Amino acid sequence: MGKVNVLVVEDEADIQQLVSYNLIRAGFHVTCADNGEEALDRLRSEEIDCVLLDLMLPGMSGLEVCKAIRKVESTNTSPLPIIMLTAKGEEEDVVAGLECGADDYITKPFSPKVLIARVKAVVKRAVTNQVDSSESKGVLIVVDGLEIDKRRHEVKLDGQEIVLTTTEFSILTLLAGKPGWVFTRQQIIDYVRGYDFLITPRAIDVQIFGLRKKMGEHGSFIETVRGIGYRYKSTVENSNKS
Repeated sequence: MGKVNVLVVEDEADIQQLVSYNLIRAGFHVTCADNGEEALDRLRSEEIDCVLLDLMLPGMSGLEVCKAIRKVESTNTSPLPIIMLTAKGEEEDVVAGLECGADDYITKPFSPKVLIARVKAVVKRAVTNQVDSSESKGVLIVVDGLEIDKRRHEVKLDGQEIVLTTTEFSILTLLAGKPGWVFTRQQIIDYVRGYDFLITPRAIDVQIFGLRKKMGEHGSFIETVRGIGYRYKSTVENSNKS
């Protein structure tokens, strides 16, 4: 994979230059657009890996641009990472941005270091999802009496359904999908992080504790690898079914 191409959609020249400068210093390629219409044209003509999108744009708003991007995306294509970068920091603004399909939301003024970290995180997550999709098209994971239906978001143990939170489901899917593999806490965070940007290694430990409790005696299959993270220790090789 070559340089990651980030599309910066920002009508204020000073901010556009500041963001572009920091992205280029961090090793990214940068494409700029001054408004929503130009941004959509760029997306049609160039290979873009991530979008930094202002909400308050002339013409189409950032929310409209975000919705337009999500509307044209194919179900067979990994969603393009979109980060809102805006001065609108009220709770309802953040909720609106996330509900229209943004992956992250950063308010101005912002720390360039935090901005770069967020861009790297969403791009890494997108690449990981693409690799997982290409390596395994299966929607059903079956191992040790555990059955995970990723399409229906259902989990059964010995035929009995157990109810998991979205985060618990994601963690179990990651671990059980590759029995014996050790995942660090940071790898788990990168995999499960969606709209909860404040998730921490400690929070992962809490999620694992709750997951083990819900799984009963099967919870012992989720092993702690001291100083590293967690793994699903299986007695048999798992199978993924399409």
